[in-house]
Amino acid sequence: MDSLQIQQQIQALVEREQALRDAGPSPDPDRHAEQLRQVGEQLDQCWDLLRQRRARIDAGEDPDDANVRPVSEVEGYRQ
Repeated sequence: MDSLQIQQQIQALVEREQALRDAGPSPDPDRHAEQLRQVGEQLDQCWDLLRQRRARIDAGEDPDDANVRPVSEVEGYRQ
């Protein structure tokens, strides 16, 4: 996945997150919360991958060597 594809994926996830938030009260609040959590985790992974690619470019390395990191790793980063 190249940087443009990652950015497009981020945009799609942001739109999905917004749609979930705008949907209003859900008949199944637990499922709704789980969907929001999953979208948030996917966003964090995409942003991390994009940052990795940019760092590799800045370092003169191949951005295609960047890999998606596990949720447990990217969720633990300090912002």
